[in-house]
Amino acid sequence: MIKVMLADDEDLVRSGLRTILSSAGDIEVVAECDDGLFVADVARQHRPHVVLLDIRMRSADGLIALRRLKSLPEPPQVAMLTTFDVDEYVTEALRIGASGFLLKDTEPQQLINAVRDLARGGAVLDPGVAARLLTTVADGERAAEPARRLLASLSDREREVVGLIGQGLSNAEIGGALHLSEATVKGYVSAVLGKIGAVNRVQAALVAYRGGLIA
Repeated sequence: MIKVMLADDEDLVRSGLRTILSSAGDIEVVAECDDGLFVADVARQHRPHVVLLDIRMRSADGLIALRRLKSLPEPPQVAMLTTFDVDEYVTEALRIGASGFLLKDTEPQQLINAVRDLARGGAVLDPGVAARLLTTVADGERAAEPARRLLASLSDREREVVGLIGQGLSNAEIGGALHLSEATVKGYVSAVLGKIGAVNRVQAALVAYRGGLIA
Protein backbone atom coordinates (compact mmCIF):
# COMPACT_ATOMS: atom_id res chain seq x y z
CA MET A 1 0.00 0.00 0.00
CA ILE A 2 1.33 3.44 -0.96
CA LYS A 3 1.06 5.84 1.98
CA VAL A 4 0.44 9.46 0.98
CA MET A 5 0.43 12.69 2.96
CA LEU A 6 -1.38 15.80 1.74
CA ALA A 7 0.05 19.19 2.74
CA ASP A 8 -2.04 22.13 1.57
CA ASP A 9 -3.68 24.98 3.46
CA GLU A 10 -6.86 24.84 1.36
CA ASP A 11 -9.43 22.40 2.73
CA LEU A 12 -11.11 22.06 -0.65
CA VAL A 13 -7.86 21.09 -2.37
CA ARG A 14 -7.04 18.45 0.23
CA SER A 15 -10.56 17.08 0.06
CA GLY A 16 -10.40 16.74 -3.71
CA LEU A 17 -7.00 15.07 -3.66
CA ARG A 18 -8.08 12.72 -0.89
CA THR A 19 -11.20 11.67 -2.79
CA ILE A 20 -9.24 10.95 -5.96
CA LEU A 21 -6.41 9.05 -4.29
CA SER A 22 -8.71 7.05 -2.03
CA SER A 23 -10.42 5.68 -5.12
CA ALA A 24 -7.25 3.74 -5.97
CA GLY A 25 -7.01 0.40 -4.22
CA ASP A 26 -3.25 0.63 -3.69
CA ILE A 27 -3.10 4.18 -2.23
CA GLU A 28 -3.95 5.32 1.28
CA VAL A 29 -3.98 8.92 2.50
CA VAL A 30 -2.45 8.50 5.95
CA ALA A 31 -2.05 12.15 6.99
CA GLU A 32 -2.94 15.73 6.15
CA CYS A 33 -1.45 19.06 7.20
CA ASP A 34 -2.59 22.63 6.60
CA ASP A 35 0.40 24.48 8.07
CA GLY A 36 3.89 24.48 6.62
CA LEU A 37 5.50 24.65 10.06
CA PHE A 38 4.23 21.21 11.01
CA VAL A 39 4.60 19.26 7.75
CA ALA A 40 7.86 17.54 8.72
CA ASP A 41 6.55 16.66 12.20
CA VAL A 42 3.43 15.05 10.73
CA ALA A 43 5.52 13.18 8.16
CA ARG A 44 7.87 11.93 10.88
CA GLN A 45 4.88 10.54 12.76
CA HIS A 46 3.10 8.88 9.85
CA ARG A 47 6.07 8.04 7.58
CA PRO A 48 4.38 8.47 4.19
CA HIS A 49 6.04 7.22 1.04
CA VAL A 50 4.86 10.27 -0.91
CA VAL A 51 4.05 13.83 0.13
CA LEU A 52 2.05 16.17 -2.10
CA LEU A 53 3.14 19.59 -0.88
CA ASP A 54 1.66 22.98 -1.71
CA ILE A 55 4.43 25.24 -2.99
CA ARG A 56 2.95 28.08 -0.91
CA MET A 57 1.55 27.49 2.57
CA ARG A 58 0.64 29.51 5.67
CA SER A 59 3.19 30.14 8.45
CA ALA A 60 6.03 28.50 6.53
CA ASP A 61 6.02 28.22 2.77
CA GLY A 62 6.39 24.96 0.92
CA LEU A 63 10.13 25.44 0.43
CA ILE A 64 10.78 25.53 4.16
CA ALA A 65 8.61 22.44 4.58
CA LEU A 66 10.46 20.74 1.70
CA ARG A 67 13.86 21.38 3.30
CA ARG A 68 12.64 19.88 6.57
CA LEU A 69 11.15 16.86 4.80
CA LYS A 70 14.37 16.17 2.92
CA SER A 71 16.34 16.32 6.18
CA LEU A 72 14.35 13.46 7.73
CA PRO A 73 16.26 10.18 8.23
CA GLU A 74 14.11 8.45 5.59
CA PRO A 75 12.71 11.33 3.52
CA PRO A 76 9.60 10.72 1.44
CA GLN A 77 9.33 11.49 -2.24
CA VAL A 78 7.90 14.99 -2.54
CA ALA A 79 5.96 16.51 -5.43
CA MET A 80 5.11 20.18 -5.26
CA LEU A 81 1.51 21.23 -5.91
CA THR A 82 1.27 24.42 -7.92
CA THR A 83 -1.01 26.46 -10.12
CA PHE A 84 -0.25 27.18 -13.76
CA ASP A 85 1.63 30.33 -12.74
CA VAL A 86 5.12 28.92 -12.34
CA ASP A 87 7.34 31.28 -10.38
CA GLU A 88 10.70 31.72 -8.70
CA TYR A 89 9.82 29.09 -6.11
CA VAL A 90 10.29 26.37 -8.71
CA THR A 91 14.04 26.82 -9.14
CA GLU A 92 14.65 26.56 -5.42
CA ALA A 93 12.35 23.55 -5.05
CA LEU A 94 14.35 21.76 -7.75
CA ARG A 95 17.60 22.57 -5.98
CA ILE A 96 16.32 21.32 -2.63
CA GLY A 97 15.24 18.02 -4.14
CA ALA A 98 11.59 18.05 -5.18
CA SER A 99 10.78 14.98 -7.24
CA GLY A 100 8.27 16.74 -9.43
CA PHE A 101 5.55 19.31 -9.96
CA LEU A 102 1.83 18.70 -10.29
CA LEU A 103 -0.97 21.09 -11.09
CA LYS A 104 -3.70 21.23 -8.48
CA ASP A 105 -6.27 20.43 -11.17
CA THR A 106 -4.37 17.42 -12.56
CA GLU A 107 -6.68 14.83 -14.09
CA PRO A 108 -7.60 12.12 -11.55
CA GLN A 109 -5.93 9.20 -13.32
CA GLN A 110 -2.80 11.27 -13.98
CA LEU A 111 -2.63 12.11 -10.28
CA ILE A 112 -2.94 8.46 -9.30
CA ASN A 113 -0.30 7.42 -11.83
CA ALA A 114 1.99 10.21 -10.60
CA VAL A 115 1.77 9.01 -7.01
CA ARG A 116 2.58 5.47 -8.12
CA ASP A 117 5.59 6.71 -10.09
CA LEU A 118 6.80 8.72 -7.10
CA ALA A 119 6.42 5.73 -4.77
CA ARG A 120 8.66 3.73 -7.11
CA GLY A 121 11.34 6.39 -6.77
CA GLY A 122 10.55 8.19 -10.00
CA ALA A 123 9.86 11.83 -10.65
CA VAL A 124 6.88 13.50 -12.27
CA LEU A 125 6.44 16.59 -14.37
CA ASP A 126 2.86 17.48 -15.26
CA PRO A 127 2.59 18.11 -19.02
CA GLY A 128 0.52 21.19 -18.31
CA VAL A 129 3.34 22.86 -16.44
CA ALA A 130 6.40 21.37 -18.14
CA ALA A 131 7.14 24.04 -20.74
CA ARG A 132 6.70 26.97 -18.37
CA LEU A 133 8.65 25.30 -15.61
CA LEU A 134 11.58 24.63 -17.91
CA THR A 135 11.53 28.18 -19.22
CA THR A 136 11.48 29.55 -15.68
CA VAL A 137 14.45 27.54 -14.44
CA ALA A 138 16.56 28.36 -17.48
CA ASP A 139 17.72 31.55 -15.71
CA GLY A 140 17.67 33.42 -18.97
CA GLU A 141 20.19 31.11 -20.65
CA ARG A 142 19.91 27.62 -22.01
CA ALA A 143 23.44 26.60 -20.99
CA ALA A 144 23.28 24.97 -24.39
CA GLU A 145 26.80 23.67 -24.98
CA PRO A 146 27.16 21.48 -21.85
CA ALA A 147 23.67 20.09 -22.39
CA ARG A 148 24.37 19.37 -26.05
CA ARG A 149 27.52 17.47 -25.12
CA LEU A 150 25.51 15.35 -22.70
CA LEU A 151 22.82 14.68 -25.29
CA ALA A 152 25.48 13.77 -27.87
CA SER A 153 26.45 10.82 -25.68
CA LEU A 154 22.99 9.32 -26.19
CA SER A 155 21.74 7.08 -28.97
CA ASP A 156 19.04 8.37 -31.30
CA ARG A 157 16.41 6.39 -29.41
CA GLU A 158 17.66 7.67 -26.05
CA ARG A 159 17.42 11.25 -27.33
CA GLU A 160 13.84 10.56 -28.38
CA VAL A 161 13.10 9.27 -24.89
CA VAL A 162 14.65 12.23 -23.08
CA GLY A 163 12.81 14.62 -25.37
CA LEU A 164 9.51 13.01 -24.41
CA ILE A 165 10.49 13.09 -20.73
CA GLY A 166 10.94 16.82 -21.23
CA GLN A 167 7.36 17.06 -22.45
CA GLY A 168 6.17 15.48 -19.20
CA LEU A 169 5.20 12.08 -20.61
CA SER A 170 5.07 9.02 -18.37
CA ASN A 171 6.83 5.76 -19.27
CA ALA A 172 3.55 4.34 -20.56
CA GLU A 173 2.91 7.40 -22.72
CA ILE A 174 6.47 7.32 -24.08
CA GLY A 175 5.99 3.65 -24.90
CA GLY A 176 2.82 4.47 -26.81
CA ALA A 177 4.51 7.25 -28.76
CA LEU A 178 7.54 5.14 -29.69
CA HIS A 179 5.76 1.77 -29.98
CA LEU A 180 7.81 0.27 -27.16
CA SER A 181 6.83 -1.72 -24.08
CA GLU A 182 6.73 0.13 -20.78
CA ALA A 183 9.50 -2.15 -19.47
CA THR A 184 11.71 -1.23 -22.43
CA VAL A 185 11.06 2.46 -21.86
CA LYS A 186 11.97 2.06 -18.18
CA GLY A 187 15.31 0.63 -19.26
CA TYR A 188 15.92 3.54 -21.62
CA VAL A 189 15.01 6.06 -18.92
CA SER A 190 17.45 4.49 -16.45
CA ALA A 191 20.19 4.51 -19.07
CA VAL A 192 19.51 8.12 -20.02
CA LEU A 193 19.55 9.35 -16.41
CA GLY A 194 22.87 7.61 -15.83
CA LYS A 195 24.51 8.93 -18.99
CA ILE A 196 23.54 12.56 -18.46
CA GLY A 197 24.05 12.52 -14.69
CA ALA A 198 20.43 13.38 -13.87
CA VAL A 199 19.02 12.38 -10.49
CA ASN A 200 15.44 12.28 -11.74
CA ARG A 201 13.16 13.01 -14.68
CA VAL A 202 12.86 16.69 -13.86
CA GLN A 203 16.61 17.17 -14.17
CA ALA A 204 16.59 15.16 -17.39
CA ALA A 205 13.90 17.47 -18.73
CA LEU A 206 16.14 20.45 -17.99
CA VAL A 207 18.95 18.92 -20.01
CA ALA A 208 16.55 18.27 -22.88
CA TYR A 209 15.39 21.88 -22.77
CA ARG A 210 18.84 23.39 -22.54
CA GLY A 211 20.15 21.13 -25.28
CA GLY A 212 17.39 22.19 -27.65
CA LEU A 213 15.46 18.91 -27.82
CA ILE A 214 12.30 20.73 -26.79
CA ALA A 215 11.24 24.31 -27.41
